[in-house]
Amino acid sequence: MDTSTFFINSYYSGGIINTTPKDAYSAAKDGNAIIVDVREQSFTAYKQFDVPTVIYCPISTLVDNMEVIPNDIAVILADSTGIHSHEAFIILKDAGYGNIANLAGGIVEWERDGLPIKVDYMEQLDGSCTCQLKPRNRLKK
Repeated sequence: MDTSTFFINSYYSGGIINTTPKDAYSAAKDGNAIIVDVREQSFTAYKQFDVPTVIYCPISTLVDNMEVIPNDIAVILADSTGIHSHEAFIILKDAGYGNIANLAGGIVEWERDGLPIKVDYMEQLDGSCTCQLKPRNRLKK
């Protein structure tokens, strides 16, 4: 399967195909692609892609769990901004996956483009930098 069929507004950068959120949404919504969110669980609990075809596989476990990622459909790798999904692209490409793309801008651009997300405000994170993020609204035990 040629990924250019589904990723019309895609572009290559450093040997990696990147696709726009709108193309990714269209392909996933129509069943032509699956989104693999490689964010860690602490980041996926708050905001998630709202499409029927999403697999959550944190990049920290990707190598050990590649069997959950199909090789017979286009795979769009996603994270918060496109950095870790770029790494995941390389991992899957080296493992023999050929029908893959990186979601340019991750869920940040997805949301900015007005595409559907699921939000659990009880899982919202707060902190002055990524290294200090903690749940904002969770009740203390």
